[in-house]
Amino acid sequence: MSSLSSLYKPSLSLLTDLYQLTMSYGYWKNGMQNHEAVFNLFFRRTPFSGGYAITAGLEQAAELISKSHFTQEDLDYLSTLTGNDGEPLFEDGFLSYLQTSKNSIDLDAIPEGSLAFPHEPILRLRGPIIPCQLLETPLLTLINFQTLIATKASRVCRAAEDDLVLEFGLRRAQGFDGGLSASRASYIGGCHASSNVQAGKLYDIPVKGTHAHAWVMMFPSEIESFEAYARAMPNNCIFLVDTYDTIEGVHNAVRMGKKLQEQGHQMIGIRLDSGDMAELSKDARRILDEGGFPDAKIVASDSLDERKIQTLKARGAKIQVWGVGTNLVTAKDQPALGGVYKLAAVRPPDGDWEYKVKLSNTPIKVSNPGILQIHRFVHEDGTLEGDLLFSTEHGLSSSPAHSLVQVGATHSFTGTPNPLLQKILRGGESVWTPPSIHEIRERAKRELAMLPENLLDFTVNNPYPVALDTMVYRLKQSLIENAR
Repeated sequence: MSSLSSLYKPSLSLLTDLYQLTMSYGYWKNGMQNHEAVFNLFFRRTPFSGGYAITAGLEQAAELISKSHFTQEDLDYLSTLTGNDGEPLFEDGFLSYLQTSKNSIDLDAIPEGSLAFPHEPILRLRGPIIPCQLLETPLLTLINFQTLIATKASRVCRAAEDDLVLEFGLRRAQGFDGGLSASRASYIGGCHASSNVQAGKLYDIPVKGTHAHAWVMMFPSEIESFEAYARAMPNNCIFLVDTYDTIEGVHNAVRMGKKLQEQGHQMIGIRLDSGDMAELSKDARRILDEGGFPDAKIVASDSLDERKIQTLKARGAKIQVWGVGTNLVTAKDQPALGGVYKLAAVRPPDGDWEYKVKLSNTPIKVSNPGILQIHRFVHEDGTLEGDLLFSTEHGLSSSPAHSLVQVGATHSFTGTPNPLLQKILRGGESVWTPPSIHEIRERAKRELAMLPENLLDFTVNNPYPVALDTMVYRLKQSLIENAR
């Protein structure tokens, strides 16, 4: 179940930057509203200095496109905007056009939960120039953030190896929507559950949680707080043990665990939320084992991320469940993906396609022209070899060697090609069946298993091969020369 229609009013058409509307008004004033355009949404660098990204946000993006429309309330607001001359910014005729125009867009996309790499279209939009232009900002909002968080979650889960990872970040998220989007993306990226109950309801994500320090502080003593919690939740007791003295808290948990056993229940475990997690977890494991609770879990929280978890494991920490919050849902070490949305082709009514390229003095910012599809090549052993961007209008060239986008060398693909971009919308109407979030999560897991081991490292120096087909490369070079 998607959150857009559940949480927000029916129209989100004003959730865009003003310049999208002023450009659209300019197209309309110049009689270009019937021009067809192709836009690609992609990123230029893999996040966190890693080797990949996991796509997320497609379901919300498709819903946004298919339901996008301007209400009378939206138009009434736009009619109040004025320019520097104090006159209305938009003519009534343009506002009428916005009200009556149909959002007949074709959307092709890499499926959610797939691996994506720099310069590859995650989304490809084709349709009338104005609705395609107006969608730039909201689509980037949806895809950038969820892709970033899904990728971060996969790194955290890799560090945790086979342990459970719980997303605990709602209280530190960037607003309600940031929290919900982060919970959804974190589950896609590999987290096993979330503390976010609203996300659990909306997205069918498992929800988990313990209790807070406030519970312990509410009672005269720690042991009394544990006893009260056990009376309320006898089959769900994970005791937070570091409100006062951590080691004494573990001993109190053992005392309470024995009382639970006498009543026919079992203590689930304890949670550590501060201090030297490696040493405290070792001490806690010894106390729990000696107390007769070898199966009790040790849950850790406290500003965790993939590198801290990796370090704790290297130190022999006895932690089986990781509660990861702030650093995950805010992607604290890189809080933006930097995805972009660029025009790749345009044609007037009954005209031919004119391919477009954006130039820059920074080579990585030069865009790729054309209506592109992606072939992903897979070795016989099931590992990924690389991706090739080619033109849907011209097909694949006969050249075996193609130009790598990032390093300027060439690569010859030998594996089996698989097309990535799938049909999602045609004429603004859905032509796909969205997978469940559990299926998306499984796709991410499968694709990560196909990635060469070196690209799973937390810092990657040799990027995954993404190449331009020879015909696309030549077209790009020609457009660059002509523009200069």
